Amino acid sequence: MNSAMPAVSKTRSFSTVFLIEMWERFGYYGMQALIIYYMVERLGFQDTPANLTWGAAAALIYVAPAIGGWVGDKFFGTRHTMLLGACVLTVGYALMVVPAHSTNFLFLALGVIVVGNGLFKANAGNLVRKIYEGDDTKIDSAFTIYYMAVNIGSTFSMLLTPFIKDYFNAPFDGQLTWLLGSNAQHLFGDNLGWHIAFAVCCVGLLVGLGNYLVMRHTLSFIGSEPDHHPMKFWKLLAVLVGGIVVVFISAFILKERTVAQYFVLVAGACVLAIFAWLIASCHRSERAGIIIALILVIETVFFFIFYQQMSTSLNLFALRDVDPAFRLFGVHLFNWIPAQFQALNPLWIFALSPILAVLYTRAARRGKDLSIASKFALGFLAVAIGFFIYGAAGHFTTSPGKTSQWVMVWGYGFGSLGELLTSGLGLAFVARYVPARMGGFMMGAYFVASGVAQYAGGKVATFASVPSNITDPVEMMPIYTKLFNALGWAGIACTIFAGIVALVLWWLDRKGILRFSQNQADSVPAAAQGMPTVAAEQ
Repeated sequence: MNSAMPAVSKTRSFSTVFLIEMWERFGYYGMQALIIYYMVERLGFQDTPANLTWGAAAALIYVAPAIGGWVGDKFFGTRHTMLLGACVLTVGYALMVVPAHSTNFLFLALGVIVVGNGLFKANAGNLVRKIYEGDDTKIDSAFTIYYMAVNIGSTFSMLLTPFIKDYFNAPFDGQLTWLLGSNAQHLFGDNLGWHIAFAVCCVGLLVGLGNYLVMRHTLSFIGSEPDHHPMKFWKLLAVLVGGIVVVFISAFILKERTVAQYFVLVAGACVLAIFAWLIASCHRSERAGIIIALILVIETVFFFIFYQQMSTSLNLFALRDVDPAFRLFGVHLFNWIPAQFQALNPLWIFALSPILAVLYTRAARRGKDLSIASKFALGFLAVAIGFFIYGAAGHFTTSPGKTSQWVMVWGYGFGSLGELLTSGLGLAFVARYVPARMGGFMMGAYFVASGVAQYAGGKVATFASVPSNITDPVEMMPIYTKLFNALGWAGIACTIFAGIVALVLWWLDRKGILRFSQNQADSVPAAAQGMPTVAAEQ
């Protein structure tokens, strides 16, 4: 148990989890940066099936940790499950390296990634909790630093993999001859760049596993109960067989869009059923808090619909209607690869996080800190402004049908500010307004609801699907800006709704109707209050 830990510092144990998380996110976001382009440009998908496929995959990827967390905590061990998840993810990215040019093979690879992410994601975070278990003074800062691993890994991979894809997809012109001689020409052209870029994602996981192998002794006494007993082969076999079954179920869901839609509807119905059961079975004094939590989780779902546009509609918009030349005061500095625009999200988070941290600290010292609900409303407002900036792209063109890169820079800036003000607040609301004994049910419901939002975001992106007969950027521009302006107005509506909810919460707290929540108010970690994190990272 943790009480029997040898003389290994918590910092060293934390560093082990931090590094494997960083490399795992390097692989995941490197893949995410390219996946929509890969489907459209390499496999010949139209916009609508590409957006829906990735929306369904993201939903499965997000829901899977709710199951993987249980496997780690109760059955296979938190540490063992995390390590197995990293191995499965390595296999998933290795499958993406195979130039199969087959949609069925893609669905299979994504299914493996779903299972790997489910086994890894929740258990890595749980290990951080277990490392600092009982040390409340350090757990907040630990999670804040831990979430920076997400941003570090995602930033470098989303900048690197698009460059590698373009570099190796280019016709051979002497590249790498100094290193590989005449063999270099076999790596260029023929779309091999896609698969070499995916190989980089796989290598990232291998580096993470190698790092874990070297530092594994720092986690020897950290984990759930099953971790403290010899691994049983039948349990490993059960997890692997179960994982294989889930791989094929996931691939089937991705292939059959109608099945994916029904899956999402059933998942959403299950979330509502869980809330209905909790509301019906709880004590009368707890009912108001659970209803408020339901409303706020729904707000979180709407945020993820906006967030999902980064990898879908905004990604395709960057490909077709954004000038690749980056200029400052009329001076051309460099060209930005379209898929790299997603890296603006973590870059802005790096820039904005310390500013918000200072503002929060100063406001708290003066007794004027905004409530979480108020930050949520401001977050929606920032998201709305970001989409209105995208919607105005047609007014900032540098050539017919091509808008300035600064539209993307500032749009992502406001979107990232909105993320910092809202990301993770659904979990914070659960911690504040729901009795502790219902926390497990509610956390699972939250993750499932957020997975539903990923699919809904892909569905929304289809409203900007460009017909195959339109190739002129001038004709494409209004298709995208119409959606972006609509999302801007939707953000305004969410801001108004969130503002009303904030006022209601203020009134309820003032009247003492949510008295039980005050015992939990101070237990909400800083990382769950919108500090450095990527939206889906909990």
